[in-house]
Amino acid sequence: MAREREAMYMTYVFRVLKQVHLGMAISSKAMSVINSLMNDMFAGKATKLSKYTERRTLSSREIQEAVKLVLPGELGKDAVAEGSKAVTNYASYIEKQFKLV
Repeated sequence: MAREREAMYMTYVFRVLKQVHLGMAISSKAMSVINSLMNDMFAGKATKLSKYTERRTLSSREIQEAVKLVLPGELGKDAVAEGSKAVTNYASYIEKQFKLV
């Protein structure tokens, strides 16, 4: 049985930490806690949104709205834009792979 891949926010948390507090460090255990917190926040908001729409599956729309709710203002908009760009890049990569076969 395949394992689900958990989203990893550690790189981004580390980058923000270095921008805000240059000399500070964070333990791997604390980073793991922050990563779990981020996953729980996004999953919780997305689940609530899917209940409001009375659908059993999450669409990209629920995920994007959850990101906007968790990350306020420009940060949320930028995150959605970067996520959309990543999905587009992935789709074009997969398309190229199938053309090569």
